[in-house]
Amino acid sequence: MNTKNTPENYLLKSAPIFLAFLCMGFGDVVGPMVGLAKNSFHLSNFTAQLLPLMGFIMFGLLSVPLGILQDRKGKKFLLVSGLILALAGLIIPILNGMYGPMVKFDPTSDSVFYILLFAILLLGAGATILQVSGNPIMRDVSPDGKFSSNLSLAQSVKAVGTSLGFLVPPLIAKPLGLDWTILFPIYSALILITLLWVIPTRIIEKKDTGYPPASIVDCIKLLGNGFIGIMVLSIFLYVGAEVSMSSGVPILLKEKYGMENFGLLVAWSLFFLPILAGRFTGALILRVIPPKRFLIVTTLLSLLGIFMMFLGSRELAFAGIILVGLGFANIFPLIFSITVDKFPERSNELSGLMVSAIVGGALIPPLMGLTADSTSVQFGFIVPLICVLVIIGASLFNIRKG
Repeated sequence: MNTKNTPENYLLKSAPIFLAFLCMGFGDVVGPMVGLAKNSFHLSNFTAQLLPLMGFIMFGLLSVPLGILQDRKGKKFLLVSGLILALAGLIIPILNGMYGPMVKFDPTSDSVFYILLFAILLLGAGATILQVSGNPIMRDVSPDGKFSSNLSLAQSVKAVGTSLGFLVPPLIAKPLGLDWTILFPIYSALILITLLWVIPTRIIEKKDTGYPPASIVDCIKLLGNGFIGIMVLSIFLYVGAEVSMSSGVPILLKEKYGMENFGLLVAWSLFFLPILAGRFTGALILRVIPPKRFLIVTTLLSLLGIFMMFLGSRELAFAGIILVGLGFANIFPLIFSITVDKFPERSNELSGLMVSAIVGGALIPPLMGLTADSTSVQFGFIVPLICVLVIIGASLFNIRKG
């Protein structure tokens, strides 16, 4: 059997992995779901932002142990496990009547809201496993020197999955008289297709050599490396800032600019469409520009965009949201690939550490919600602004350190 990494083999092996990244994006449904659930369950800004808490808390709890398990059981094993768990999280609300028609459940029922929280918890756990396994396994199916570029491309595919949470409710569900919960059966079908494709795919995983099996202590010790510690912190702040933006922009459009019926669609157009375009473009740019230099450019673009949102003008605010989307597009894959390329022999532990930092998506949005409740929805965006400032400082520090 030919197991050489020919271009044809790369294509055959990477295709189901790219589809797994599409499913990975389903975990980000908690972003647009904040505004949808806020309306359905009549929640405050703070309570609505607890939805990301339930989804992303699993990243903080599970990622490091999963990185250790992956070191022993393999990345494909973990990838399949993540798809199965995410599928279970999506089936639970379907079994409880949340699959499209609003009449199937009472949106004012506390029990329905708690079922939704539990489903998001399982979906978050599945997304955690997919992140821990999917990012490093992309290195196994990528040609030498193309990891950063392919990871940006994979993250753009993930953005397509995330975009479904913005596009399906206004474009498909609403015209058909359905509720936003139609997302659950759509996501379930796509994950099932991915699962049936990934299982028979043979992937040659690059093994770490010269190191004993990883342990939790080993992972914690890695944080003592200044470079790794700063990069993990940057992931924490970036994900918190992105979830704050994705959940806050639809609310801003509705409460400040009066866009209620098509606010979700406009929010996607202003924020996630630029992310999608930026990631596809970034995959090409990274073939000619070093990742560290591109990281500085993209974070500065994000900072400029958030500043523009505070200038008072609706047009400038919309332009600022677009710039933030373009700037945010490649921050995660750049930080991840730069770190793993620097320490490839510890890819499993690093994957666990950096994915654990995605818990920032659980902890930072509630801070934004509290800020918005005590001041205004617009001023709440000061929270992602501070996050981006710290990321810029961290990026400059690491570049100076070489």
